[in-house]
Amino acid sequence: MSSAREIDLALGLLDHQLVDCDGRRCGKADDLELTGLTKGGPRVVAILVGPRVWRGRGLLGRLAAFLSGGRTVHVLWSEVADVGASIELRRTAHELRLGSGDDRSRALVDWIPGS
Repeated sequence: MSSAREIDLALGLLDHQLVDCDGRRCGKADDLELTGLTKGGPRVVAILVGPRVWRGRGLLGRLAAFLSGGRTVHVLWSEVADVGASIELRRTAHELRLGSGDDRSRALVDWIPGS
């Protein structure tokens, strides 16, 4: 993103699809890491992705995080190329350590006819 612009963090980022530079969907923005909350204005430092982030979403979120395990991936804001209907990233999912859940579930789903 070449210039700073205002984005409604809840509507413009959270739960939006992450798309890597090759066009691969590689997760969703589960939470945000912010700075400047006490002085100045809030700024996004990183997008947080992964089941451990779900723990902050009430009882069902804690249960889902417990059952799925996994890790949290911090995608630095500098890796964001553009924000629109999706969040477009500058590098590949592999380079950013994203999409591993998709890779694991693919092995479970590939044997289903028509999948």
